[in-house]
Amino acid sequence: MNETKIISLLPKFDTTFFERYAKIVLVDLLGDKYANLVNRDRPDLQDNEAGIGIEVTRAMVTGRDDAISLITDMAGADDISDSDIERIRRYGYSYGIHRRLMGKVEEEFWSLAIPLKRIIESKVCKVANGFYGCFREFGLFVFSKDELSLEYATQTMDYTIEIQQGNATKYATMFIFDTHSLFVCDLVNDIITQINVSAEQCERYYIGALK
Repeated sequence: MNETKIISLLPKFDTTFFERYAKIVLVDLLGDKYANLVNRDRPDLQDNEAGIGIEVTRAMVTGRDDAISLITDMAGADDISDSDIERIRRYGYSYGIHRRLMGKVEEEFWSLAIPLKRIIESKVCKVANGFYGCFREFGLFVFSKDELSLEYATQTMDYTIEIQQGNATKYATMFIFDTHSLFVCDLVNDIITQINVSAEQCERYYIGALK
């Protein structure tokens, strides 16, 4: 069987991969409150009955190598070799768990991936302007390429609280996921909780999100 046929039989890495991954993380680490989220647009994850709307985004420097590295981290995999990266560049496919080809990494997935401060500013503006509709509770789930310290995550939470002041519509919770930790930021009460995440958990999330 040639490479093209093998790739076609593998699970699909599509435009809702990050949303599925985010929901799995939330349910696994925070419980059934998020179990009924479904993927829709504006915002990405919604539970209309509970009135919860969560936007999912990525904060990283745009680039193919960074994209490959982020996906590898999300899969709980070890660093990949230079020869693997060259092959990915050539064929446009991403290596996931145990270095299996897991699906095409399309450039559009990374087109809105900008550093953390800028992406938060953009999302805060959009929720305040009603871009994401009307929900009782808004959340922002951010995938971070960089591993964050608790101190930096706290500074990010405080910055988000500051720029939301005076907005009628704002995020109540921000989730920052760097594949090593989930930082749960209560933007109403200025409380942050760090939950450690193992490589084994990331592998499980990755497999679930590819289905």
